[in-house]
Formats: sequence, structure tokens, C-alpha cells
Amino acid sequence: MGKTGIFFIGASGYIATVVMAGALAIRKGISGRTGMVTGLPEFSGLALADPAEMAFGGWEIRSATPLESACNFFKSSQLPSEELLPHIKGDLMEISRNICRGITTNCGKTIESLSAGAEEPMTLAAQVNRLRGDINGFRERNSLQCVIVVNLASTEPPIEACPAHATLAGLKASIEDDRSTEVRASTLYAYAAILEGCPYINFTPSNAALLPALIELAEKTGVPVMGNDGKTGETLVKSALIPMFMYRNLDVLSWEGFNILGNMDGKVLSDPENRESKIISKDGILSKSLGYTPHSKVHIEYVPSLDDQKTAWNFIHFRGFLGTKMSLQFTWQGYDSMLAAPLVLDLARLSELAKRRGEAGIMRQLASFFKAPIGVDEHLFYEQSHMLFQYTKEAQHNGVHT
Repeated sequence: MGKTGIFFIGASGYIATVVMAGALAIRKGISGRTGMVTGLPEFSGLALADPAEMAFGGWEIRSATPLESACNFFKSSQLPSEELLPHIKGDLMEISRNICRGITTNCGKTIESLSAGAEEPMTLAAQVNRLRGDINGFRERNSLQCVIVVNLASTEPPIEACPAHATLAGLKASIEDDRSTEVRASTLYAYAAILEGCPYINFTPSNAALLPALIELAEKTGVPVMGNDGKTGETLVKSALIPMFMYRNLDVLSWEGFNILGNMDGKVLSDPENRESKIISKDGILSKSLGYTPHSKVHIEYVPSLDDQKTAWNFIHFRGFLGTKMSLQFTWQGYDSMLAAPLVLDLARLSELAKRRGEAGIMRQLASFFKAPIGVDEHLFYEQSHMLFQYTKEAQHNGVHT
């Protein structure tokens, strides 16, 4: 097995920064692998790519570097940075040479306002070629056999479906004809990644990132892909709790969720257009799992002082025997990036494995990592996890090329 690299979309964001810091900490023996699913015994026989040996790079629209973001993250989050930062400072500075200028094509005013300076006017086709060159340069500079592209960018507004999204031929024509309103930046990133043969992960709710046309391209070119929207907090708890009501034959009447968060994610989601993408992603699990639609609404509010902390309070109203109404409440509190980062490493390792095994198109076995898993009807966490563990058994039984 050759060397693996991760190329982030949003390379100086907090999640990407914590992914890099975590991998470097593992490399230097400072940290263990708690929080990584692939650290479980079920994965021990798969010869997965080692995070400690991975290279990192990516695209960023802001001027911040990974080191600056790491310093800001640990300072604002009041986490013990003195144990880690001095040991990885030089490595983070070195990673900066692998950071390229990102794009904001048709991303909306909120994301465009984050960009550091005006972007050079380019056609869609020219942007794709430039992005492909960035990936190839990263691969060659670091002597990589496999590059995984992971979308960790800010959430885009939802894009309205159009004929160009349905087929690869339609998407190609849209890009060649420079019809920029039919795509978003996430579309171009994914298109470039798949053309370069890179497994692609959409950890965001942005629905332009894995259009049917892009999945068709992935299937035709032998590239594994998966999304959408990493499942790290409130929805994770939902997917674990829902079976309790189902298997006790209790009727869920209402399920209200209130989320408050800081960081850049919260700032971008304070825009109603961008927030809509997130709500669509978070709100679908109830009806798809229960088979009926209780009263439900997801509320998301930006609270700057929370920084990377996220709090979700849920109120569940349900009916039991003799029509008795009862309720359950839970509060989830966590650091958004600390919950997401180990999963990104998991997804990169499992994507590299899928590529090595010759898989193409949707990686359904990774459904447990996503709020809205593409091509998967099962949304209950236990069942999704069983899918993954069954896959690992089959992979170990059939053997994997190293």
C-alpha cells in the first residue's frame, strides 16, 4: 500500500485543522485513537491507511493558515493546547505549502463574503482544470498513491434541481457552456476530484456536492464516493433513540430540536438560505425511520460566544398505553470539531480501502457516518453500524490488495 493524502475543501476550517492536529498527535505518540470508529477491533485485520503516515493539503477561500486556525481553536475552546501545539507547529507550517486558493462559484453572499480578496474571473471549465491541477500537484509533491478529497466547507444554500444535474452528459454540457447558475463550487470540487480518480466524501449538507450526474461519473471512472452531512451530535442521538419508541410500540407525537452553536459553521448557518440545507438534512430521519410524520421542527441559532461548542436540547412528546401522553428530554453538549475530526479520518481510511478493493460509486457501507446517506433507506444507527461491520467481515474474508 502506497502513501495516502487527504485534500480538504475548507482546509483551514476548524474540523480540517483538528483532523490534521489529531493525525500529527498520533504520529508523535501524544494521543490515542479514541473517537475513531476504525480503532475498534473489528477493523484490525483490514490493513487500513495509517493516519500517522498521511499527508494533508486542500483548498481554502480565507487567508487563515492551518497553524493560525489551530492556535485560534485551542485558545477559543479553552482546551489544553500547550501539550500539543509546540510539538506540531512545524508540521502545520509545512502543510501550508499544500494549501491552494479555493473557489466560491455561485455559493451565495454569505460564503462569498468570507473570501480573502477578489477571485480571478474564470470559466467553469477553467476552474475545473485548475482544481485538477491542484490535486495533481499535491499528489506529486508528496509522492502519494491515493488522494482522498473531503468536503468540509461551509454549507451552501440548496440548489434547485435542473436537467443538467440528472446525467453526466448534461453536467458536462453545463460546465462547457459556462452555465454557472446550474452548479455551485461544491459541484466543481467534486467533479475535479472524481476526474482525478480521488475518492470523494461530502461531509456537508450541500446538495450540489454529489449530484446524480457526479455519481454516474464516479461509477464510470471507478471512484468511490459518499455523503451527505456528517452525523456527529443531535442526529446521532436521534438515530439511536428512535428504535426505543418503535420497538416499544410508542407513538411519537412531537419531536422538537433546538440547536445553538458558535464557530464558522454557526455563523454561516445564521443565513436563512444556508440554514435551509442543514434543516433539510437533519429533519428527514424521523419520518423515514418511523414510517409516519410526527410534528417536528429543527431550530438552529448562532451564539458566537460558544465558539466550537454545540448544544442541542430535544423534547420528545409520545403516547403510550391507554392514550397516556409522556415526554423525554435530552441535552447534548460537545465540541463540534472534536466529534467530527475522528470520523473524517475514519472515512478517509475506509475510502482508501474501497478504492484499493476496486469499488466504484456510492459507498453504502458508510451510511452510519451521515445524516442523509445517499442511496440508503436505513437510518437507524444500530442497523447502519451493522452494515459497516458486515462489510469489514466480507473485506477481511475476501482479502484486500496491499
